[in-house]
Amino acid sequence: MKLSEETRLKGYIVPLVIVGLIFFVIGFGVGISGFLTPALRQAFDLNTGQAYLVTFAIFSAFVIFGRPAAWVITKIGYRKAMVIAFLVMALGMLVFVPSARAVSFPLFLVALFIGGIGNTLLQASVNPYVTIIGPLESAAKRMSMMGIMNKMAWYVAPIFLGLFIDLQEVRLDDVVMPFYLVAGILFVLGLGVYFAPLPEVVAKGEEVLEEGSEEDTSYSKDKTSIWQFPHLLIGAVAIFLYIGIEILPMASVIDFARVTFGDVPNLEHYAIYVTMGLVAGYIFGVITIPKLLSQTRALVIFSVLGILSTLALVLAPVQYAFYGLLLVSFSNSLMWPAIWPLAIADLGRFTKIGSSILVMGIVGGAIIPLLFGFLVDLGETITGASSVSNYQWAYLIMAPCYAFILYFALHGHKIRR
Repeated sequence: MKLSEETRLKGYIVPLVIVGLIFFVIGFGVGISGFLTPALRQAFDLNTGQAYLVTFAIFSAFVIFGRPAAWVITKIGYRKAMVIAFLVMALGMLVFVPSARAVSFPLFLVALFIGGIGNTLLQASVNPYVTIIGPLESAAKRMSMMGIMNKMAWYVAPIFLGLFIDLQEVRLDDVVMPFYLVAGILFVLGLGVYFAPLPEVVAKGEEVLEEGSEEDTSYSKDKTSIWQFPHLLIGAVAIFLYIGIEILPMASVIDFARVTFGDVPNLEHYAIYVTMGLVAGYIFGVITIPKLLSQTRALVIFSVLGILSTLALVLAPVQYAFYGLLLVSFSNSLMWPAIWPLAIADLGRFTKIGSSILVMGIVGGAIIPLLFGFLVDLGETITGASSVSNYQWAYLIMAPCYAFILYFALHGHKIRR
């Protein structure tokens, strides 16, 4: 069923609750990867750069399957695409079991990659769904609500795995049971979404294409290719950089805590510093957007704050540097909610393909943390020791990323005008 304009403006509460649960599941998967990065480093005797291949395996799937995801969504719609995504993610979780029993790092990466395929399809369907289902000017507010659910799961995931895995003495056999449980949960959620009252939606301009008309009412009227939308392409680069600097604190927080505080018990609880900053920013967005602050102005403010937070993290005394992740995470909070609606604005009948282009940009979550890991290794090679300062200077990689996002907020998204 298709939503009328009136329903889209007023009747999206129940669908948003359901989609909020989906965002929680997405965050749960990211939280697991952040927890596994330091754990696998010990189990497989990896250096820092190799350990971040865990994150790379997950997010590289977004590049390879980004465009195919758009084809799937076009054929079957957003809701059914979400169902298939959950089933693929469940399959990835099941592949973890033989990889753990065989102590095979390559097979472990394959399992992560399969999960990444499902995550690609899920992201390509659920993010435009949240944007389209209500007024565009309040899309960042809805995305902020979804972000709260997503980041709450970041903290829950490592605590959940911590019930089965001892960070101080990692045994891969211990991951078998939690992955069976997660696979079962994903399968049940897939069935739940299939039967849930989740209406299909279309973006402005998509309706006319589906009805066979050659007329389009949006900015896309005279366009023949997705590559004719420069604001979308610049937005994809902004998404690439943003996801990298959002995932980086989560992927590195436990390692950074270890070099700062030593091998203290319950290192996984330090992940709360990342989620606290993000959730605080999301709450700020829910309260202020769009009544007090536009999506564009919020992106400008938080981009500048990101640059300043990065410099504070890099230049702070080593005993205080770790807490700089709280400021960085707060800066990251409103970027995804603001970048996404600005990047897909006025795409019309190209919305599904444009969303897949943005989803491909999520591979930044693999590239930026991987580069960060190798920078840390380089610092250790030069100094001859693992130290807080090596991590601090490696975090400087975030500064130019924030600078480009600031450009997108100020000028890049306006090119279509």
